[in-house]
Amino acid sequence: MNNPLSLKNFSREKLEMPNDEKKLLLHSCCAPCAGEIMEAVKASDIKTTVYFYNPNIHPQEEYEIRKDENKRFCEKLGFKFIDADYDKDNWFERIKGLENEPERGKRCTQCFDMRFERSALYAHENGFNVYATTLGISRWKNMEQINNSGKRAAERYANIYYWDFNWRKKGGSSRMIEISKREEFYQQEYCGCVYSLRDTNKWRQQNNKDRIIRGIKFYN
Repeated sequence: MNNPLSLKNFSREKLEMPNDEKKLLLHSCCAPCAGEIMEAVKASDIKTTVYFYNPNIHPQEEYEIRKDENKRFCEKLGFKFIDADYDKDNWFERIKGLENEPERGKRCTQCFDMRFERSALYAHENGFNVYATTLGISRWKNMEQINNSGKRAAERYANIYYWDFNWRKKGGSSRMIEISKREEFYQQEYCGCVYSLRDTNKWRQQNNKDRIIRGIKFYN
């Protein structure tokens, strides 16, 4: 049976930005998470700039693959792409002492805080009144945890609003996968940081599965 919310049969609703704004800074974590959101805002004629700031991604070779995939899709859709610094040393300093926290724990909160603080700062300094993130579309993530970090960062500035739109609803998560397959995006197999890589490989070993080999798996 066809999914009525699939790309083939789906008619998008026009999105309305908070405070009737027309311009969006979109923090992006990767192309698979960004694809559905980017197509949604484009269909609603929202002028969007993609901001790639993810110093958590380890190692740098993995970072470059994810960045290049996101940049490729931005070029296809005509979105401006901001390549922010890969300041991994600051990230490691930020999460010091939280290395053994579980996924969705305090380490992830610090990671989100760092990335959104920089996103909100960029928005403040470059004429954006609204910013959002692609992170929440993934069902692997805690949406409340992400949105709380996004709002904390926005509260640093009087003119910045964090848009906590639920991108998962009405089939968003399913279309995310569908777009990823259509575009043959790189399919990362861990969240991004060295600790998620460590813990994922540990789980795989315990379950008699092969360790992650980075850079080889793509949708389709």
